[in-house]
Amino acid sequence: MINSSSNTEDIHLNDKTNTSLDLAMADKTFKYVIVGGGVAAGYAAREFAKQGLNAGELAIISKEAVAPYERPALSKAYLFPESPARLPGFHVCVGSGGERLLPEWYKEKGIELILSTEIVEANLSAKTLKSASGAIFKYQILIIATGSTAIRLSDFGVQGADAKNIFYLREIVDADQLVEAIKTKKNGKVVVVGGGYIGLELGAALRMNNFDVSMVYPEPWCMPRLFTPAIAAFYEGYYAKKGVTIIKGTVAVGFTVDANGEVKEVKLKDGRVLEADIVVVGVGGRPLTNLFKGQVEEEKGGIKTDGFFKTSVPDVYAVGDVATFPLKLYSELRRVEHVDHSRKSAEQAVKAIKASEAGKAVEEYDYLPYFYSRSFDLSWQFYGDNVGNAVLFGDSSPESATHKFGSYWIKDGKVVGAFLEGGSPEENKAIAKVASVQPSVENADLLIQEGISFASKV
Repeated sequence: MINSSSNTEDIHLNDKTNTSLDLAMADKTFKYVIVGGGVAAGYAAREFAKQGLNAGELAIISKEAVAPYERPALSKAYLFPESPARLPGFHVCVGSGGERLLPEWYKEKGIELILSTEIVEANLSAKTLKSASGAIFKYQILIIATGSTAIRLSDFGVQGADAKNIFYLREIVDADQLVEAIKTKKNGKVVVVGGGYIGLELGAALRMNNFDVSMVYPEPWCMPRLFTPAIAAFYEGYYAKKGVTIIKGTVAVGFTVDANGEVKEVKLKDGRVLEADIVVVGVGGRPLTNLFKGQVEEEKGGIKTDGFFKTSVPDVYAVGDVATFPLKLYSELRRVEHVDHSRKSAEQAVKAIKASEAGKAVEEYDYLPYFYSRSFDLSWQFYGDNVGNAVLFGDSSPESATHKFGSYWIKDGKVVGAFLEGGSPEENKAIAKVASVQPSVENADLLIQEGISFASKV
């Protein structure tokens, strides 16, 4: 679990001690360069250190000012009203139960952390990267770990979308700005635009901060890419019980701004107008592939790779959100946006790189899709594929004291996906096994009756 204890040390200052100025790095050459400083970069660095690395061989170039950290903390414990998570408490790799990699760790391993440095040009044939200040970085092997960027309402020309106090959450800078707004607009009104991961987690966090929260999304239920209507009904009912107002089937089409440039109202397509001191937008992300357009093969919105995360360009790998890779379990290419895949794909790419150098081989990436979320006192996990017919089991009443229920997805007579709210570690392992093994099932009613015990027997 993420360490959210009172590590209040200001990492924004501390990391600067390990930051090299752009100009000092001009025309510097590295054996390996990771472009992007998110979760994937941190886990790749740890794997490089594990596999064997000489000082000065690896550089991580990040436009953020801090060493790689566990991004999911930003929409969860970072915003808690009591004992909030702060860096250095959630640097990678604590999110998966590993050692926390502080800025000093990179220095000890001879890894150059080049922070506050945005790469604006990549020449894959020349093996060079150019920063915003004109510094040139040369490499032998490149790992693209640029992740995603938040889709903004201003991209669609929404009126007033550039107002102050309209927030997106992707980086720690965004989270810090939101924390300041929470302090400034104490006990005010918040409108959350979007009913996906970010919307649900931030809606809960802001309600815990005693804000009057309204959530607005166009779909007929929340988390439509994963949840069935029956699963969503529980969360919508639970949020309503916690005092969150849910408004479905409409979108924000404009914002009213006051004389200070701050948002005051959210105009909805259905004609309603909502008062707002803070607006948080979570309407999805876009993989950051622009630097490599026309230089590397793309598919399904990402950079196409093989089972070792090699791209179509020799010595160039792509991991995490930007990679479209062969999902062995389902024999198809997919792009997966989730921290679990970011961690594991980064490790796989480094293992493949080091094995290739040693004239050895590694197994192709064999990934079981996994998603999870935590909000209020709720916690769910999902494994596998949410295709076919879904059956619901357990007690899914929002009024329930246990919040324990789940769902199985059945396709072609096999269980291909499993979801569980309120499961124990053992039960979560059991549903993961079900999704991986894909046991046959003849009677869907039996699944409903047996519930989690079905998974425990597989």
